[in-house]
Amino acid sequence: MWDTIAAIGTGEALSAIGIIRMSGPETMAVVEAVFAEQSSRSVADFDNRKLYYGTLIDNTGAVLDHCLCFVSRGPNSYTGEDTAEFQCHGSPLVLRMALEAVFAAGARQAGAGEFTRRAFLNGRLDLTQAEAVIDLISAETVQSAKNAAGQLGRAVSGKTDQVYDGLRDLLAHFHAELDYPEEDIEPFHLAEYAAHLATYIKTLQSLTATFRRGQIMTQGVPAAILGRPNVGKSSLLNALLGYERAIVTEIPGTTRDTLEERITLGDTLLRLVDTAGLRETGDPVEQLGVARAVDAAQQSELIFAVFDGTAPLTDEDQAVIQASKRTPQTIAVVNKADLPQKIDVAELRIHFDRIVTLSAKTGAGLDALESAISQIYTDGPPIPTGQILTNARHVDIVGRALGHMESAQAAMARGVTPDAVLMEIEGAMTALGELTGRTIREDVVARIFERFCVGK
Repeated sequence: MWDTIAAIGTGEALSAIGIIRMSGPETMAVVEAVFAEQSSRSVADFDNRKLYYGTLIDNTGAVLDHCLCFVSRGPNSYTGEDTAEFQCHGSPLVLRMALEAVFAAGARQAGAGEFTRRAFLNGRLDLTQAEAVIDLISAETVQSAKNAAGQLGRAVSGKTDQVYDGLRDLLAHFHAELDYPEEDIEPFHLAEYAAHLATYIKTLQSLTATFRRGQIMTQGVPAAILGRPNVGKSSLLNALLGYERAIVTEIPGTTRDTLEERITLGDTLLRLVDTAGLRETGDPVEQLGVARAVDAAQQSELIFAVFDGTAPLTDEDQAVIQASKRTPQTIAVVNKADLPQKIDVAELRIHFDRIVTLSAKTGAGLDALESAISQIYTDGPPIPTGQILTNARHVDIVGRALGHMESAQAAMARGVTPDAVLMEIEGAMTALGELTGRTIREDVVARIFERFCVGK
């Protein structure tokens, strides 16, 4: 584990700049072997975190690239070890050749997440911070990125550490009086900690309450576009995407299957499904499409019920209304606002709290649809940046710790002996220790870092 590792840190795509990253005890020796600084300065004389220009060479002395290099000596580096980076031209071929030169000089290929794993094992990051790294890399919305950055700055672990440290002080006071009765220690009275315990419980409750918002933030809202044929469902999908993803024709029943795309509207990520038009049909292929549309609606949390604004409501529209009622959230979308309107919007208001009129053809009204979605999923009490739980592991741990603390509070109210209460306190501390990595099994750590990409 403690040999020297290296990897391409910028992936395999063609780019202006490509980075090769190294970490481990032989890092400086590897840099010395493959990098010739333009003024012939030795790597031992490099200042930490200062860029140096020079030539990257292979083990035969052949020039591979003219690039920049910087070193960062442990323990004040990302991994806590000696590290270095080469900032090369971003040709995938050049980067592979450079990496082979680094391997020939004594490094080996880094595994997925191995740099961040070393940072965790060397105490440079706690486990929630390490998980925030991959969350930041994979963020699809501004809100997700900001939340991950906050967790990288210990927004979650900072709060849970306050709870952990408070519980530790409680236990320390109890055991100090118990183990050293002859010392002049302030008498331990469990009731004096009741207010502290209530505060800690409230802190953990507020964290667990954020998880639903966190799931929406990272996984997206399962949403379906529902409507009878030719109301503009596929046109709406294309308008939201900004390109022609779905085929649009004047022929009813053109869409025969579901199409799913991930779309960000404002700060809300949607897993949006375009469906076949709901209607009675003798075409067996179209019947399958209609059945899939109904299934998509039943599995969705949000439905865009689309209606043709240029025509009165039909029996098929009524079927769409009924199908929409089985979904937690629905927005009625009156399409074709660029044409003369014949629909009775008052009739829609009987069934829908939110109605948006727009034109998928011109894009007019799409901002109102975005606003309606924001009112459902992003409005609410403000939560400090980084304190939204997005990880199922985190919410499970905080939930277990909360359960122990609520049991301790209930036992305290019943007047049981302090040792019974403190057993629950110890259970809460053990759970919270798993959050940051104070107490965690190796297989759990391995599973966490499986999500990472090579080079990070």
